[in-house]
Amino acid sequence: MNLSNLQPAEGSVQKKTRIGRGPGSGKGGTSTRGHKGAKSRSGYSRKIGFEGGQMPLQRRLPKFGFKPLNKTVYKAVNLSDIAALADALAVDTITVADLIKAGLVNGKQPVKILANGALTKAVTVEANAFSATAEKAITEAGGAAKKI
Repeated sequence: MNLSNLQPAEGSVQKKTRIGRGPGSGKGGTSTRGHKGAKSRSGYSRKIGFEGGQMPLQRRLPKFGFKPLNKTVYKAVNLSDIAALADALAVDTITVADLIKAGLVNGKQPVKILANGALTKAVTVEANAFSATAEKAITEAGGAAKKI
């Protein structure tokens, strides 16, 4: 045997059943779709979550919670990031523009400073919001927290 005379095993490959090609084929008439109903029609596709007319699960379960339409979502920046940036830039004031330049925020969301990490020197930080702990840590280090 070589590559030029390879062929599949006997009986392993069969012709595809051709549906709807007349009564002589054995699969004519209703073309294996049965009689009447949505599934027998062309263009039928079952809706996602359809349970045969039974009340679907997403409608049986109660709704809960509240999602405000105009909720403000802040981009969080930690004090450790502020300290590293202040050392890298050798400045004593960090603004949102500095954070955008450093790639910490994208400028589309307001910035909130969180208290993860510690400041080693006095830095004035300008941001949209501060956590209470972060604001306290900045002032204890001798800096100032300015809200924009």
